[in-house]
Amino acid sequence: MNGLDPFLAAEIRVATVVEAHSFPEARIPAIKLHLHFGGQEYRWSSAQITDNYEPDSLPGRQVLALTNVPPRRVAGFKSECLVLGVPDGEGGVVLVKPDRIVPDGGRLY
Repeated sequence: MNGLDPFLAAEIRVATVVEAHSFPEARIPAIKLHLHFGGQEYRWSSAQITDNYEPDSLPGRQVLALTNVPPRRVAGFKSECLVLGVPDGEGGVVLVKPDRIVPDGGRLY
């Protein structure tokens, strides 16, 4: 096993947000994201990104998501992938995205 194995095992893919909804039932404020990964593949994710994003600003935006994780239940909602972000220095999350539009479903390598 080499040091890259854990990174190579992570399936990080690009998706476009097709819907975004406030998620007030979540213990920590969150937004429900409906993501398109290309073809017929869609998944939902709960993302704690309310410090920097409003739901109506997210449709059409591309994001990166970890897709080979088991689904999690968040306040009765099935979150099927983990949208990736980095801290903004003030406790909020900034979404990670490609720097130009790319085909949905593409894998980070």
